[in-house]
Amino acid sequence: MAMPIRRTLVALHRATCSSLMNAEASLDLRHPVPLYLPVRTKKRYFIPPAVGLKGKREENTEAKARAAGIVFRQQYFERPINIACTAGIFDPYIPPEGDARLSTLSKEGLKQRTEQIRQSAGSQLAIRKIKEHDSQFTTKGFAERAQEIFIEAHNALTQFNKEKLHSLVTERCYPEMTRGNRYKTIRWRFVESLEPPRVVHARCPDMVTKGNLYGQVTVRMHSKQTLAIYDRFGRLMMGSEEQPKDVLEYLVIERHLVNPYGLWRLHGKIVPSWAPAKDPVIKTVMIPGPELKPGQEFEALHYEVPKPEAVQWNK
Repeated sequence: MAMPIRRTLVALHRATCSSLMNAEASLDLRHPVPLYLPVRTKKRYFIPPAVGLKGKREENTEAKARAAGIVFRQQYFERPINIACTAGIFDPYIPPEGDARLSTLSKEGLKQRTEQIRQSAGSQLAIRKIKEHDSQFTTKGFAERAQEIFIEAHNALTQFNKEKLHSLVTERCYPEMTRGNRYKTIRWRFVESLEPPRVVHARCPDMVTKGNLYGQVTVRMHSKQTLAIYDRFGRLMMGSEEQPKDVLEYLVIERHLVNPYGLWRLHGKIVPSWAPAKDPVIKTVMIPGPELKPGQEFEALHYEVPKPEAVQWNK
């Protein structure tokens, strides 16, 4: 008797469920909230190591980040290089002592002339290589072009024209020309050329790989120039705008020969060991004065400059 009652209850339950489902389908009823929630099984963020763990066992942060699902960016430790210019001057020219002072007819002048002819064999081979890549290269025309590059580069420096200066000097020469000129005013002028510029040295080194050639030509230039440098307050630090000076310079002009779009640019200067020392830079300092009250005037005649206290120092 119990079995028919159970079957009757099961059949009644099924009929009730089916009727409810049909009613929901006819009324298009939907549950606003799902009946299940997603379970987070793994942390996907990286927790940095805590501060103050000095002396404890260090963990591998890269393995820990990889376990957390974070990919570390590959680090490159190679130093970047610039192949547009070389890093220095190869086999620099050694100016003879007493240049622009001794006559070629004197005994010392004849010795210097013969030594230059003896050392010019390497320059002739380098000039021959340069002409293979630059068919318009001539020693006479190049010396005049080097003087024009020198004048244009210094005019661009006085006007702070960075774009033009980059096209006239190499990446090695640019920081040497612009270092320390941020708050200064430069007045430079090319007056005249005392002697025609001439090519005295040429080298054709290669860098990184064989066949990656660079041309380095040293030009001797003897001219009259004026230079005056003012600080940010307008005080004269060095030189004079009215008094020209005779300047003997050895300019190194460089070009990347294998680059068909390469240009001859100023690469550096050669300063001989026997050259006289430069004029010292006049530095100005501010001496603190007395504190004045409103309406009070400063009387310079009755004010004594305080002397600094003696300080013990060692070198």
